Amino acid sequence: MKKNTKTARITTFLGPDASIEGTLAARGVIRIDGTLRGEIKGTHATLIVGEHALIEAEINTDTAIIMGRVKGTVQAREKIEVHPPGHVTGDICAPVISIGSGATFNGNCGMIPPEPLKQSVSHGEEKTSGQKKE
Repeated sequence: MKKNTKTARITTFLGPDASIEGTLAARGVIRIDGTLRGEIKGTHATLIVGEHALIEAEINTDTAIIMGRVKGTVQAREKIEVHPPGHVTGDICAPVISIGSGATFNGNCGMIPPEPLKQSVSHGEEKTSGQKKE
């Protein structure tokens, strides 16, 4: 039986000896192993923070996988995962959040559900579960 070996390819990479100050805007899979101070904007993106990375930034992406040090706000449209030895100081917000045993998190955590699908609207009333909203 053939296994599905499809993996996401890293499209943006910041190596361990690199340092950036400013805004990083990218799509696809972004891996940071160096230092970044500023802002990270990922559109249709997965951000991977490597074990030796140091991020001081406001992060907004689809998925954040953190194994290094992050200081700042992390917002993800899909999920946030913090794996050991990951360390997050700041607020995080995503519909799905996973903090592994051995990882550290200090801040506020919000879990917002994905946007609900709206059903048909007629005469200014929204239908939900077959009942009229009054």
